[in-house]
Amino acid sequence: MVNKNHSFRKKWGQNFLADPNLLKRITRTIDPRPDDLILEIGPGEGVLTERILSKVKAMVAVEVDPLLIKYLQDQTELQDLIIIHGDILLQQIDEMPIENPVRVIGNIPYNITSPIIFWLIEQLDYWSDAFIMMQKEVAERLSANAGTKAYGRLTVVTRAYLDVEYCFTISPNVFIPRPRVESAILRFTKKEQPLVPDSDYLRFNKIVSAAFGQRRKMLRNTLKGWSFPDGAVEKIDFSRRPEDLTIEEFASLV
Repeated sequence: MVNKNHSFRKKWGQNFLADPNLLKRITRTIDPRPDDLILEIGPGEGVLTERILSKVKAMVAVEVDPLLIKYLQDQTELQDLIIIHGDILLQQIDEMPIENPVRVIGNIPYNITSPIIFWLIEQLDYWSDAFIMMQKEVAERLSANAGTKAYGRLTVVTRAYLDVEYCFTISPNVFIPRPRVESAILRFTKKEQPLVPDSDYLRFNKIVSAAFGQRRKMLRNTLKGWSFPDGAVEKIDFSRRPEDLTIEEFASLV
């Protein structure tokens, strides 16, 4: 049950789940098991946390709101929860007081969805899968195909390293306060073999960013000044626009 005395903080994008049936569905989708080590991003008032904690080996939650930290600490059913007060983007999984690899879950502030996904990519060695709730529009971008309007930098960079599964759509009606947009849960897993080596991640990200910076222009214009492997130059027609290149073709440019 959502604490009616809590003042929702717009700066932290707080929207709390308030539907028991949805919480059950999310729990079934995550499928927590006795040996699991769980990292929760933004536990809020712990309504999902409580359902997961009792089913797993250990669980750590990172929360930025000091009022919620106090609330969580006062809940007797959450006494075994390891709570970290801080910004998730400033944390390192391997430095948290929990073994890894962890499974990640989170109803995250929608305005930092992209940074959190890139944060996950940068820490690939320390987690096994991640269930992230986000704005439906962003979820559709992450699962988009080349040649569509939704396909862009976030799609390409994410799916060079991660496989993405669209789990289900969530109505605004199950949140307090009610957001203006539909939401969705995505499951991320790591590719057995990333399309781009870790050592080339920064270069790859910059190339993709430059290409989509002016997505209506041809690649010969947006990527002017970059040098690429001979094989890629021979195979790729640089008169194409970035949205027409597959993720594999972008990876070949590194």
